[in-house]
Amino acid sequence: MLKIRLKRVGRKHDPSYRIVVTEDFRGPKSGKYLENVGSYDPRKNIKSVKAGRVKYWISKGAQISDTVHNIFISEKIIDGKKRDVSSKKKGKKALEKDGKKEKSAEPQEKTKEAEKTEEIKVKEKTPTETPTETPIETPTEVSKK
Repeated sequence: MLKIRLKRVGRKHDPSYRIVVTEDFRGPKSGKYLENVGSYDPRKNIKSVKAGRVKYWISKGAQISDTVHNIFISEKIIDGKKRDVSSKKKGKKALEKDGKKEKSAEPQEKTKEAEKTEEIKVKEKTPTETPTETPIETPTEVSKK
């Protein structure tokens, strides 16, 4: 499968990226790609994209990474909504944006209801009376014969 994604170039602490078309099994640092279709400099906020080539590769079935998808939308190459790329590990805020909070909240409510019913059952089983303490008997001495 083909992917359109970023390939980092540049020095330390000075990132700039090439937007490349590559096979998905190749790592982003492998250096091998089919075509360079643009560049992106996040420090200067410069984006240059060959729109015709991007549309060609998309028509051939190339998948677009999330960040590149957002770049293409801001350059008006494709239409759609931007994707959330703030973090790979989704926190509560990211889940709320996706609307997945409602889905994840349902099982939690069920478990809370289950806990309540378990507590009620436990209360029913426990006796309300407190047992009285029995005195501890001391062993009696056995007389020797």
